[in-house]
Amino acid sequence: MRFLVTGGAGFIGSHLVEKLISTNHVDIVDNFNDYYNPAIKRENIKKVLSSDHVKLYEGDILDYNFLESIFKQNQYDYIVHLAARAGVRPSIQEPLLYEKVNIQGTMHLLELCKQYHTDKFIFASSSSVYGANKKVPFHEDDSVDFPVSPYAATKKAGELVCYTYHKLYNISITCLRFFTVYGPRQRPDMAIHKFTRLIYEDKSVPVFSNGKSKRDYTYIDDIIQGILASIENCNGYHIYNLGESKTVQLMYLLELLQKGLGKKAQLEFLPDQPGDVPVTFADVSRAKAELNYNPQIAIEEGINSFIEWFLDNNNTVKR
Repeated sequence: MRFLVTGGAGFIGSHLVEKLISTNHVDIVDNFNDYYNPAIKRENIKKVLSSDHVKLYEGDILDYNFLESIFKQNQYDYIVHLAARAGVRPSIQEPLLYEKVNIQGTMHLLELCKQYHTDKFIFASSSSVYGANKKVPFHEDDSVDFPVSPYAATKKAGELVCYTYHKLYNISITCLRFFTVYGPRQRPDMAIHKFTRLIYEDKSVPVFSNGKSKRDYTYIDDIIQGILASIENCNGYHIYNLGESKTVQLMYLLELLQKGLGKKAQLEFLPDQPGDVPVTFADVSRAKAELNYNPQIAIEEGINSFIEWFLDNNNTVKR
């Protein structure tokens, strides 16, 4: 099988490429933008680039000619589209950039799938599409008509565009709603990585919502298992939640980080931020039934693994 993985040098993408290359050829597309230090992404894929089964194409999904040149050279069995402008709060500052990358970039890939007859497409969506949903846990059939950030709106739009291409051109598409993924190589701007660094460096840790917000933190190995299962079962159009299906309060998360680092955090309590939601909580019954998805890593174990990685790689993961 031949895969094209967009965003393949990122956190989730680099882990997925490592799993795929044992039995497949994988082409990576990544533009190494400066949302965070591009050197981190290059480090993520340094080992896999030595494999004969991996090729890196450095460029932007907004460059249609660049993407088409890749499709002309290769016939793909699957596209795994992970590339995106990520983050709720930054999307409020740069909504037009998020619209362009997350919607137009996705449409570029779908157009090329249509033109070059690639009929299997995995799309990385997000739990943010649920907005401030008061019904928990979140189920795929719940309304997602009220996103509270441009990022969330672009991810919902991506799902809709994917359905359109499935309906018109019979492309099998699976949309995966990821719930707060963490683990080794997590982006430095994400909460667990950011808090870990601040505690480690004896700096003030910003705490919003009085520390009472809850998130469904999902370890990277569980997410990768879900992606691989969705690849094996990509037929028709489907949406799946991929989460741990447990909620963790922010203050408990901070307790785990302090315990793992052996350091006391300097907490700074701040007002709620625009775009934030009080809780995320995945109903994964559909993914369990149809994909045999079975998350295994509890937050306590996952945090210990993350901290071990952080301490081992502290000099190479500077933002």
